[in-house]
Amino acid sequence: MKQPRFTAEAKANLILEVLRGESTVSEVCREHGIAQSLFYKWRDKFMSGAIKGLSVPNKENHNGKAGEIRQLKQLIGELTVENQVLKKTQELMGPHSK
Repeated sequence: MKQPRFTAEAKANLILEVLRGESTVSEVCREHGIAQSLFYKWRDKFMSGAIKGLSVPNKENHNGKAGEIRQLKQLIGELTVENQVLKKTQELMGPHSK
């Protein structure tokens, strides 16, 4: 497998250099031998990751997951009790019931 020429950190640094106005896209691409289209793909991924990282979690989604977790815990409890009852029944019936 081919090793990436630029690490994620290096890509981020190039993007930040342009965003800060320290260099233009043309200058960065020329200096590092990359196509502008590639730079813009990196920038778009960078920006979507930043937006995702800064987003406030959806409270409604969180509450739905809490309810689902509660239901699953209840189901686990019920299955555990059922399993214990079956084991006890098997013990009472003796070793020939296996």
